[in-house]
Amino acid sequence: MVLSSSVYGQLNDYKYIIVPKKFDAYKTENKHQTSTMIKHLFAQKGFNAVYDDELPEDLSRDRCLGLLVNLEDNSSMFSTKTVLVMRDCTSNEIFRTLEGRSKVKDYRAAYSEAIEKSFGSFDGLQYKYEPRKNIEVTEKPITVSFKNDVKSLDEASKPKMVVQEATPENQSFKSMEPKSSNFKKAETKMNESFTSELLYAQPIENGYQLVDSAPKVRMKLIETSIENVFLIDYKGISGVVLKKENRWFLEYLEGGTKKIEELNIKF
Repeated sequence: MVLSSSVYGQLNDYKYIIVPKKFDAYKTENKHQTSTMIKHLFAQKGFNAVYDDELPEDLSRDRCLGLLVNLEDNSSMFSTKTVLVMRDCTSNEIFRTLEGRSKVKDYRAAYSEAIEKSFGSFDGLQYKYEPRKNIEVTEKPITVSFKNDVKSLDEASKPKMVVQEATPENQSFKSMEPKSSNFKKAETKMNESFTSELLYAQPIENGYQLVDSAPKVRMKLIETSIENVFLIDYKGISGVVLKKENRWFLEYLEGGTKKIEELNIKF
């Protein structure tokens, strides 16, 4: 299989590789020393690999700096088969390796051989972390569209609309005069603070719901593959709830600005 440079290039957007100490396929930590081996092999390839319970401070604040790796175990009675899958903070699949196989009878040796073959998918990769940069425009504030989602601005101000074609191979910009429209971009705001309120966590499928003393459901927490890190389901808000130093925090974006609130949650 030949992977394009654009696929490899996506990996440069991420500063960390997060390695679980217990993969979904197993009931115990580091079974067959898979976690230890995968972290070591990523480090050999030049990646900054960390365990899921030892996250650096910047990664704890911004989960999207890292890719979470999962080991898919497709082994049969006569063959050990492994695939590594890397996903971003919204669970989108970014990279999948080829299947590594081994027919060695000893489990530890078999998984070592199969995983090393899976890592062959990274051969020739020149990984180098490159922080994403925001595109700045010197004219009046405008809306950037990545496809054909062109939004009109106030006709009186008459700024130029910029349409960006954002692909690794081609970065192009096109200016055009906006057409008048009554369309207004919807703004999503939190509109309430949870800081001083005691919330009770009630188990639901795939997570918890936070209930106040009314009782009223205030927010839903959706489980992730990282312990004590939850995605939130709240009026279209994009954010996470996570635990740091035995305290719970809500982190979310509002108007392009990251905000943090401490939560008082009783499980």
